[in-house]
Amino acid sequence: MSFPVPGTLMIEPTESESLAEIDKFCNAMIAIKQEINQIADGSYEYEHSMLRNAPHTAEHAISSDWDLPYTREEAVYPLISAKDEKYWPPVGRIDGAYGDKTLSVVAQVLRNFKINLYSKLKG
Repeated sequence: MSFPVPGTLMIEPTESESLAEIDKFCNAMIAIKQEINQIADGSYEYEHSMLRNAPHTAEHAISSDWDLPYTREEAVYPLISAKDEKYWPPVGRIDGAYGDKTLSVVAQVLRNFKINLYSKLKG
């Protein structure tokens, strides 16, 4: 996946991806679109939607403090087909897009490290 133009997503499956994996990805995209439609038609408010609150941690799913308009099962298994391969994220969202911005800073530091390492080897 890449983001070649602001506000867009480009997906290029490779030969290494099986048809089953591509089907799982497509099903996930369809489920996300259905969640968007639920917000658009007023079934859920954005602030209380699965999209806004994902990912749901195990700690959140089992806590007695559950006041969301969807079930815990919908929260942790948005695709029933993924039940056998559930990954439990250790944390929920971390400051929106901050992580993406931080990655570019980290990449800059790594690039400087390579330059410095090359300079030391050369000199």
